Amino acid sequence: MCGIVGYIGPREATPILLDGLKKLEYRGYDSAGIAVYDQDSLHVVKAKGRLQNLEKKVSAQRVPGTVGIGHTRWATHGEPSDVNSHPQTNQSGDIAVVHNGIIENYLRLKEWLMDKGYHFVSDTDTEVIAHLVNYYYEGDLLQAVLSTLRRLEGSYALGVICRGNPDELVAVRKDSPLVIGLGEGENYIASDIPAILAHTRDVCLLKDKEIAVIHKDKVDLYNEEGETIRKEPFHIDWDVAAAEKGGFEHFMLKEIHEQPQGLRATLNPRLTEDQKAIDLREIALDDEYIKNIEKIYIVACGTAYHAGVVGKKLIEQLAGIPVETDIASEFRYRDPIIRKNDLFIVISQSGETADTLAALRLAKKKGARILSVTNVVGSTVSREADKVMYTWAGPEIAVASTKAYTTQLMSMYLIALDLGKRLGRIRPEDYSRIVEALKKIPDQISRILNNKPAIQRYANQQFNAQSIFFMGRGLDYALALEGSLKLKEISYIHSEAYPAGELKHGTIALIEDGSLVVALATQEELFEKMLSNIKEVKARGAVVMALAMEGNTEIEKAADLVIYIPRTLPVVAPILSVVPLQLFAYYVAVEKGCDVDKPRNLAKSVTVE
Repeated sequence: MCGIVGYIGPREATPILLDGLKKLEYRGYDSAGIAVYDQDSLHVVKAKGRLQNLEKKVSAQRVPGTVGIGHTRWATHGEPSDVNSHPQTNQSGDIAVVHNGIIENYLRLKEWLMDKGYHFVSDTDTEVIAHLVNYYYEGDLLQAVLSTLRRLEGSYALGVICRGNPDELVAVRKDSPLVIGLGEGENYIASDIPAILAHTRDVCLLKDKEIAVIHKDKVDLYNEEGETIRKEPFHIDWDVAAAEKGGFEHFMLKEIHEQPQGLRATLNPRLTEDQKAIDLREIALDDEYIKNIEKIYIVACGTAYHAGVVGKKLIEQLAGIPVETDIASEFRYRDPIIRKNDLFIVISQSGETADTLAALRLAKKKGARILSVTNVVGSTVSREADKVMYTWAGPEIAVASTKAYTTQLMSMYLIALDLGKRLGRIRPEDYSRIVEALKKIPDQISRILNNKPAIQRYANQQFNAQSIFFMGRGLDYALALEGSLKLKEISYIHSEAYPAGELKHGTIALIEDGSLVVALATQEELFEKMLSNIKEVKARGAVVMALAMEGNTEIEKAADLVIYIPRTLPVVAPILSVVPLQLFAYYVAVEKGCDVDKPRNLAKSVTVE
């Protein structure tokens, strides 16, 4: 969840570290710090709060040196404070460590080290690592780190520097992302590519329990036994501009506008040459295997889980295969029944989500075939799955996911259509109509974006709401889950999503004069029932903002405001419908003065349980 950056080379490290940490702010943090080696000492500067606080401290005291590590921290062990910030050091200040993840056995290790005479100054689990490295250090930093790793239980990405080894930076990865940036006469480490993209596009992707000893002119790689390994560098083909705001006020707004581009990139390479059918040879599910699938699991967290809820409805409707969706953190603890003919689909924007990875490994152990849907090439999820389907959304910086979600939805449509066609469970004319409708989606989203001032005006009227309720039926309910999540995570307004048919079973008790209800009404076969639900909440004083397809004038007789999406097939409406909900959440949060790109207590990639 936190951010790591490191540098070794001929240049001053401090400006590079600070710039890299700025690029990682989207991951979320409550404190920051750097450690830089100069001549015969390590300079450590740390500050609670935003990076500006660290920059003020750094500007007040010169922090020279050409080797260094930096960190942005979300508090897990110990409150946010200067002392608990990373880097953490040993007692003499000769060894500095930055750490993402959680050391599960740190209390036992801390007690053991205290018995050995070590004194602790912070409440963090990371300080244990610094003292352990010191305990095992006899002049060889790699061996000290290897000995330390054998004692650690939990998840970690580590960057370690030592006064006795001024020409080395040691990096380790286990269940928490870390990349090595390869430059000319200089090298880098980072927990995500944007931190180093201004300096290099060539990276080395570490797998679990791999160690890198980084010098300014070379990188040596080792496995957990200390044996030398080799890796081919990976070239990043998107540029710095893709990770910049490009004139937009926030990354989130920029990424909302990038959805047409991301959807084309996800759809078009998977169309046949005549543009009339879906070609998913990349995931290599042979006909015999598909015929024998007994059940499909879709497992994910947060927004990705909501894409899976839509995916469940699509696959069952278009392919006739039973689908079970589950939240990854629940799935892994319920001893699920998985058979070898089950297809297990995991969805993760980052490809590093801890609970999703644990669910993947459990399903793989039980014999299921694993298909991952992810946005990040070379991520752990993509490497550990049997097959991977990339969503080509491009880098997503804002914590609240937008373009990753819509490209995940597009992937779900492609999988459902492919399965339905190959099993003969979708009529050819329906298949063709849906493919044609998907091809129109990017241009239709552009039309919605052109109407954003109207959505902004209504958001400005409603930003003081205390609670907002989303309701829908069928695919609209699946979409309501995501609309509600977007609003609560960036505006901090309490928001809940309900199946409209459940109103009478408790939810309607919460409706009172002035309650805002967002009613999703794009599913035409359920429209009359939805209309009745709108009238029910209106009768109890609710203000209703409805979302419907163009041409549906009947909705205007019941709702206070109607936002229209371009007319499309009801089955593909969720990809269009989510865009006004994203914009509504965005403008409400802006009006409230919230930090839209970095909402409190949230991180972009949740790499700890």
